[in-house]
Amino acid sequence: MTTVVMTRNRRPEVTAMLDRWTGPLVVVDNGSDDGTAAALARLDRSDLTLVPLSRNVGAHARDLGVRMARTDLVAFADDSWWAAGALEEASRAFAKHPRLGLLAGRIEVGPSRRLDAVCEEMCAAPWGQSADLPGPDVLGFLACGAMVRRQAFLDSGGFGRVVPFGGEEERLALDLAARGWGLSYVDAVLARHEPSPTRESPGARSARLGFHHLLTAVQRRPPDVVRDRWRGGHHPPYGRWEAAWRLALAVTRRRRLPDAVERRARQADALWAAERTD
Repeated sequence: MTTVVMTRNRRPEVTAMLDRWTGPLVVVDNGSDDGTAAALARLDRSDLTLVPLSRNVGAHARDLGVRMARTDLVAFADDSWWAAGALEEASRAFAKHPRLGLLAGRIEVGPSRRLDAVCEEMCAAPWGQSADLPGPDVLGFLACGAMVRRQAFLDSGGFGRVVPFGGEEERLALDLAARGWGLSYVDAVLARHEPSPTRESPGARSARLGFHHLLTAVQRRPPDVVRDRWRGGHHPPYGRWEAAWRLALAVTRRRRLPDAVERRARQADALWAAERTD
């Protein structure tokens, strides 16, 4: 299994985590200006492939990393790493369950090893578990704790160019499901997450995620869902011209989901709305 890491201006964190990423490793540097690419290029590590980009392309950088991988399975790790035995456990799950396209692992956050709230939601298994999958069915995931079948990922369009970073997982999850791939949460596959100390404010993050979910709705969801997300009033985290360009690009990528996937997406929307009001 290949581990793909996307990074930007996090040289201290990346160099500190290098020993924790085992096996074939692809690091895609998203146009850093802090010397990250130069520092990695000096390393004497035969299993490391460095992809230095001249500009920040957001989550699409992971797509470039997956294309560079030469294994059938790929694990993602941005500011995270996989615990001992996790890659092997996941490989067995993919081998045993041929419909499995994406495995969402258990993510423990920071020194306290707090279980990420998204994992709590996935573990609750609101849709149960398909007989041919290794864990609860899910229709979402966090990229820093996910593994994919490489060809399923590429055939489903990867993360794409429309959503730069933040919420980019939503459209990919929908498209994997639309192609018949299974998505499962597997609690036994553990990732450790050390969030970057440079964090945006909660308000800015909420606005960014809201606008990015709107971009996903424009690409895949019916008009009423697009309308509801538009009325959410989230402002894009960049200039009006880039926001307009991304909305226009989303329109060109628009495609209807199968009815069964759309029904499940609506159920996911309802669960998320209920959690916000609790």
